[in-house]
Amino acid sequence: MMLVGGGAAALALLAGVHWLRMRQVVRRLRREHGLQRRQDQRFQDFATAASDWWFWELDAQLRFTYVSPNSAHVTGRPIESLLGRTSRELVQALAAEEQPAGDQHLSDLEQHRPIHQFEFRLPQADGSLRWIKISGLPVFDAGGAFCGYRGTGNNITARKHNELELRLAAIAFETQEGMFVTGASDEMLRVNPAFSEITGYSAAEALGRTPLMLGAGRHDAAFVTEIRTLLLRNGRWRGELISRRKDGSTFPMSLTLTAVRDARGEVSHCVGLFSDISERKAAAAEIERLAFYDPLTALPNRRLLLDRLQQALVAAQRSGRCGALLLLDLDNFKTLNDTRGHDCGDLLLKQVALRLAPCLRKSDTVARLGGDEFVVILAELNEDQTQAAAEAEGVAGKLMEALTEPYELGLHEHHCTASIGIALFDALAQGSEDVMKQADLAMYQSKAAGRNAIRFFDPTMQSAASARAELDADMRKGLQRGEFELYYQAQVDGAGAVIGAEALLRWQHPRRGLVAPLDFVPAAEQSGLIVPLGQWVLDSACQQLVAWAADPALARMSLAINVSARQFQQPDFVTQVQRALARSGARSQLLKLELTESLLMDDVEGMIAKMKALQACGVGISLDDFGVGYSSLSYLKRLPLDQLKIDQSFVRNVLTEKQDAAIVSTIVALARSLGLQVLAEGVETEAQRDFLLAQGCQAHQGYLFSRPVPLGEFERLTRAPHPSARSAP
Repeated sequence: MMLVGGGAAALALLAGVHWLRMRQVVRRLRREHGLQRRQDQRFQDFATAASDWWFWELDAQLRFTYVSPNSAHVTGRPIESLLGRTSRELVQALAAEEQPAGDQHLSDLEQHRPIHQFEFRLPQADGSLRWIKISGLPVFDAGGAFCGYRGTGNNITARKHNELELRLAAIAFETQEGMFVTGASDEMLRVNPAFSEITGYSAAEALGRTPLMLGAGRHDAAFVTEIRTLLLRNGRWRGELISRRKDGSTFPMSLTLTAVRDARGEVSHCVGLFSDISERKAAAAEIERLAFYDPLTALPNRRLLLDRLQQALVAAQRSGRCGALLLLDLDNFKTLNDTRGHDCGDLLLKQVALRLAPCLRKSDTVARLGGDEFVVILAELNEDQTQAAAEAEGVAGKLMEALTEPYELGLHEHHCTASIGIALFDALAQGSEDVMKQADLAMYQSKAAGRNAIRFFDPTMQSAASARAELDADMRKGLQRGEFELYYQAQVDGAGAVIGAEALLRWQHPRRGLVAPLDFVPAAEQSGLIVPLGQWVLDSACQQLVAWAADPALARMSLAINVSARQFQQPDFVTQVQRALARSGARSQLLKLELTESLLMDDVEGMIAKMKALQACGVGISLDDFGVGYSSLSYLKRLPLDQLKIDQSFVRNVLTEKQDAAIVSTIVALARSLGLQVLAEGVETEAQRDFLLAQGCQAHQGYLFSRPVPLGEFERLTRAPHPSARSAP
């Protein structure tokens, strides 16, 4: 009984202990469950409070059992569209390009591996895509059984956009165009590789310096200031500049500047994008050449010619000056093409083009009209039509002279002439086509006249041109026939004794009689005949000095001759004088060359060199017509002169005009201070002579002593007893 009773008590005790333990377990489970519920609540409260992040949970079947309320804001999808859906359904909803990454994500979920920052694009209802990033960890119970996933996610669309912008900016910075970024102080903060490739400066050499380091000195400070002003005003500037590379070479640059403003609207940086446009410029120049220039001769073609002619017509209307259009056609050019081929004809056309340009001014235009026709535009001629016609004819004569020189066409020597038609135009000219037609008609008139001729369109001008052509032909014949002779005008000292003479050219024409110099010398200047005429005068004067040397009464007589600018400018003029003296045996000390001031206006240094070379030979140099030109004391003191000749225009009024008297006195004083002789020409009265003597001028020339007379009369004059002055015979 006791055993039984004791067993029951033991069982009761065991049952009580078990119940107590069960109660403790229940209490513990309740506490753990309460803790879990509180943790879940806190998790959900935190997830609900988060704005940029969304939270999610998956169960063991990988179904969404919870998403935070803000998931709709983050993912762009309603919560209902996610709850209850499996991760596989979500992956299938991804864009096609995200499928491989989604498959890997699904595999990780199914194998209960952690999900580390999985990024994908989630399609939206409006067709756009939103970048989402999620991370999650698997959840296991106390026994290690898989319960699901818990994780977070956020919208990274903005970050992805920024990353894309940065990648695009990086790619843009690596462009083939040069790029630099400057700060507020204009110093370059960054340059790309193309900058170094184009400019030759490395990044180390460029950083810290301003873009002005690329300046080629073609643009002044005002231009730079203008760019800065426009950039600040408009936020952008675009243009073309000439820049310089590190090696010193220059290149045309196309530059775009863009201002970058900070939050306050102030310009904080500037981005410059540039490129070398040398090839583009060269291509444009080539296009222009093909469009406006003749490919064979490189002269302007008809299109550019008509444009230049229109400009010349407008300029004539504006200035009132005349212009001229010269149409040149090569004589017998077709015969050359037919006999020697077109290659030979092309070679001739090229050589003709090369000969035309040197005969013209820079302001003139020479063009190839087509075939064997060339056109010359002469702008800004004289306002008077007669003078303008003379100028145009002079240029035409130069062109004909240049074209008649022999041509070397391969192994053959070729001779060619041209027929030239001239049409003048002025402010009343109707149009370019009319002027072209007039020149064309004039050219055909020259062809009809026997070729190798010059004809004007206007009948009156044609008559004058014919007269000049006839005069030129007569002069050439007269020079061959010995129709020219020298007259001599005495030069006397203060006592009236003849000390020398000026030799003056005269033309004894068989029909016209004695032709005055003013009637033929200007024409000789235009035609170029003045050069052979001047050579004849030089040779004749030297021979006359030799003849006088045999006469004791004339042996010490000096002889002055006038030298034209065209003659003096001949490259071998000094040699011509030396040869004339050597051939004749004349004393160089008795030969005096009279030059005008206008001759010294071009190439002063070259003229001075020639004058010094002549003086070294013993030849005297006299400056004729002093005072009426453009005398400059700065170069007058450098000229190797022996004598100044006072122009007769001052001597004529020396007794009636105070200004002329003052000028004469000044010239005499100037000559004395420079150690030069002084001679007054145009002395016609004793009162004029006395005034000159009072001023210190001891040498005179003029009608008071003698007119220009033939040789025999001059020699008789020098041998006769001389009073202080002689009346003209």
